[in-house]
Amino acid sequence: MHRFQVPPGDISNGLARVKGDELQHLARVLRLAAGDPVVVFDGQGREYMGVIECLDKTEAVVRVQSSTYCNRESPLEIWLAQGLPKGDKMELIIQKGTELGVRGIVPLVTERAVVKLEGKKKDQRQSRWQKVAVEAAKQCRRTVVPEIISARTIKQFLSGLSRECLVLIPWEEGGQPLKRVLREKEAHFLTAKPVYILIGPEGGLDEKEVGLAQNAGGIPVTLGPRILRTETAGLAVLAAVMYEWGDLG
Repeated sequence: MHRFQVPPGDISNGLARVKGDELQHLARVLRLAAGDPVVVFDGQGREYMGVIECLDKTEAVVRVQSSTYCNRESPLEIWLAQGLPKGDKMELIIQKGTELGVRGIVPLVTERAVVKLEGKKKDQRQSRWQKVAVEAAKQCRRTVVPEIISARTIKQFLSGLSRECLVLIPWEEGGQPLKRVLREKEAHFLTAKPVYILIGPEGGLDEKEVGLAQNAGGIPVTLGPRILRTETAGLAVLAAVMYEWGDLG
């Protein structure tokens, strides 16, 4: 059954109102009509079964028949801080990260990043990336959509972190084996504190950036004898952490 995200404020009195991009997808792409069954979710964990009652150019009104709270979120709060990659790699990272259960993604402007985002382009890209997260959440049946934070420098990112969180820094220049760190830090998961994975762009993080992250409590880790691409490394670590501490497998 087709799924659509509807903000909580647009769900009341037994009706859910589908608007904007979701309306365009419902009406123009899927060509649904009055009487068709659909599922809507509020992005905060609640899901609603219903039937389209009517629709026009501004909205589709769904008559809610039942609602449930669906707990499909990982018990682990894990964020991916991703150095801006070239091309459309960020969309792939957001899509697959959402499927794996990431809580949110922080696009990072790093020293070796080729992509530069400023002004209007920065806002447009964030909006596009958030839509990718919504579509991925719909596809994998999540009821909470990961948050895509506005792009920021690595200094801005690190300055906002609590010392209580765990920061893993996959780095091709060396570090502790990821497997060992996860086993040694198992108690961290039991405290339900956030985990951040810090990934460089195509050229990787430079030594100064890794040093800044270490000063903020980050731990450089290695992923084995092979060098992984930027669009692979973060997802590989995310899957490993979700398997070890989260709900994957």
